[in-house]
Amino acid sequence: MKAAVYYQNGNPDVLKYEDVPDPVCHPKGVVIRVEAVSVEGGDTLNRWHGALTSKPHVVGYQAGGEIIEVGAEVKVLKVGQKVTTVFGQGSHAALRALPARNAWPVPKGFDIKLAAAIPVPFGTADDCLFEFGHLKAGETVLVQAGASGVGVAAIQLAKRAGATVLATASSDERLERLKSLGLDHGINYRTSDVAKSVMKITDNKGVNLVVDPVGGATLQGSILSLAYRGRISMVGAAGREAMTVDVSPLMAGNRSLTGVFLGAEIGTDRAHNMIQRLIDEAARGEFKVVIDRTFPLSEAAAAHAYIESRQAVGRVLLIP
Repeated sequence: MKAAVYYQNGNPDVLKYEDVPDPVCHPKGVVIRVEAVSVEGGDTLNRWHGALTSKPHVVGYQAGGEIIEVGAEVKVLKVGQKVTTVFGQGSHAALRALPARNAWPVPKGFDIKLAAAIPVPFGTADDCLFEFGHLKAGETVLVQAGASGVGVAAIQLAKRAGATVLATASSDERLERLKSLGLDHGINYRTSDVAKSVMKITDNKGVNLVVDPVGGATLQGSILSLAYRGRISMVGAAGREAMTVDVSPLMAGNRSLTGVFLGAEIGTDRAHNMIQRLIDEAARGEFKVVIDRTFPLSEAAAAHAYIESRQAVGRVLLIP
């Protein structure tokens, strides 16, 4: 099969398009013919400095497609079924083998390209807002990196839950594109101080909850944006900066900072059912899955470079 692979960590140009052996189906697993790869922020981070469990290495968490082989012990999935999948590696390929537990059925008629972009970003956003963020109707939320996959999901889910939604992005144009998703107030972090802007927008009250997938210096702004008893769901290190912050303002305002990692619980019934619910809701049109651009799998390097240029709004897909 064809795959986007690399032999060493580095910039996007380490990715090569090569022939690699077809994957083998585990008795408790499935093999899918990949129709769409949703490139996650974690994919670019792993390419940059993650472990290479094989050489050549096929990176990638998330992909959707059609099941072409089912393991002998698998009872709930069948050949020909469309599924969206999440696993620690292997999405950037024409075929993918993974445990059956890591595949979610896609409702008939729902575009597999859209389904492929749901589990990680929408599941993560849901956990940040509700499972760990304890969001309630009437509260105010700040979504850092609002144009990211998690950001686009969090804006919509928070707005649907009755929150007032603030978000940051790197340009006014990206912020404008988020308004149709439920954004109430946009902050261009390249031209404005985020915490000062939040306080101005909220009449110096601050926000009840911050979803922060960036970390680094951005996390300091998140802390300074909190209201009394405000909460932060920290869910990533997309900024690739050292996590050096002054957390003392948390204590002064009885505020809290919670780390969120969907992968730690993705195998649980709670998380598995939550992701299936989100897929079903998207299929019913209850929120929008935003696809910014698609690239051929052979141009994976260009897709990674485009994501890292911070131009995208929503997800970037690779098509084998």
